[in-house]
Amino acid sequence: MTAPDVRTAPAADEARLLEKESRLRRALAEMGSVVVAFSGGTDSAYLGWVATAVLRRAAHCITADSPSYPSRHRATAERLARDFSLHHEFIVTAEMENPEYRANEPDRCYHCKQELFTALQAIARDRGVAAVLDGANADDRGDYRPGRKAARELGVRRPLDDADLSKAEIRELSRRAGLPTWDEPASACLSSRIPYHSEVTPEKLAMIERAEDALIALGFRVCRVRHHGDVARVELGPDEMARALEPATREAIVRDLKAVGYRYVTLDLQGYRMGSLNEGVRLQPV
Repeated sequence: MTAPDVRTAPAADEARLLEKESRLRRALAEMGSVVVAFSGGTDSAYLGWVATAVLRRAAHCITADSPSYPSRHRATAERLARDFSLHHEFIVTAEMENPEYRANEPDRCYHCKQELFTALQAIARDRGVAAVLDGANADDRGDYRPGRKAARELGVRRPLDDADLSKAEIRELSRRAGLPTWDEPASACLSSRIPYHSEVTPEKLAMIERAEDALIALGFRVCRVRHHGDVARVELGPDEMARALEPATREAIVRDLKAVGYRYVTLDLQGYRMGSLNEGVRLQPV
């Protein structure tokens, strides 16, 4: 994935980008102290970095650990915290104990974010921190994201969105900051690989994670394994699909995903697209 190079944009676009970043920094300074929901993805990594640049130790970057959080993301969060001197810690969240979350209705993400934001707000109160921040950006407004409802209900702020920063702009600002996440593929929790109305279980999540780790080990960068019982529906970036069909690579994919426990391995010819399990479900932006 290649982020647009904002440096080559007209001067007016460059000025708008810098004004948005300045607006973000001013908002963070006015808050005085923050807790950042820090997954280690592109958006939260940039938000954690800029909050730390403005507020130093008054910026608390907190990562929620649970069965739906991939180990590779945990390693990225740890590396970012170390390399950029972030005030970082992990907490354990218990969304898997909530039957409404495990039921995996289309509002599953609401229950996950409600658990996360409730925990972060409690930490903020205990430490006298002014605000809890989420990494939602301006591009998220028109998408179906029930977690936004939980953020509103619990008073979580979205400073990237408030500064009108798009994903492409966050990638460019991240690149300028030297963050390795600037061109990371989009990421989401492992539960997003399980079709709605199919129960979320730790066993399924572990199986999905092992399968995606196998694809990454084979050199694929943009990949999802959608879990349909004993069928693994593999989504790859469009530019990576041809390699997947090369005989030796195809055999390796089948071998490795069957070793994980899948009986059948399929390649989705539409390739990776965000939220493919929302297809056919009538959802309204939240």
